[in-house]
Amino acid sequence: MKERERAYEIVELLEREYPDADCSLNYLKDYELLFCVRLAAQCTDERVNKISPALFEAFPTLEAFAEADVSQVEKLVHSCGFFRSKARDIVKAANVLIEDYGGRVPGNMEELLKIPGVGRKTANLILGDIYNKPAVVVDTHCIRISNRLGLVDNKDPLKIEKRLRELLPEEKSNDFCHRLVLHGRAVCTARKPLCEECCLKQLCPQNI
Repeated sequence: MKERERAYEIVELLEREYPDADCSLNYLKDYELLFCVRLAAQCTDERVNKISPALFEAFPTLEAFAEADVSQVEKLVHSCGFFRSKARDIVKAANVLIEDYGGRVPGNMEELLKIPGVGRKTANLILGDIYNKPAVVVDTHCIRISNRLGLVDNKDPLKIEKRLRELLPEEKSNDFCHRLVLHGRAVCTARKPLCEECCLKQLCPQNI
């Protein structure tokens, strides 16, 4: 089976197993997703979802974030880890969004990468979930599972993104990455994957 054909079959099997492929972070506004992804760095989405309601209640607008004292934000995001740099980036990002983009999160990679605290993973998530553009979000689940499946053979996020863009149908790439997160949490875990329960076992080199 050719690699692209196998990738398409993997996409189909994941679609059947996880019909809902929504982002696991809770948000209502475009900048809220941007800030939640920043908070989720080296932290769980579950933890971010627990603290974000109080954060967005304390600072209900982008302008409120831009005018915030960083120490106030630090107190609200403390449990996310690396809270000082995250709080600083959020306040800086709010100012950049207002000053340079009219209060709207931009919809292209080049501009997104200019925002404090935003890397390619965050930018791709914004492009896919906010703007419905083809995107490949390379997080720890994506790195682990795409390597185990033999879709890629390296740990470099940029190389993985490029290779998956070559293999995956564009219109399904973003949801594919969301489904890898669900699959990585439920079945293909880091320490002890449940291979016998895996919907992909007939296509996985670990089981062939």
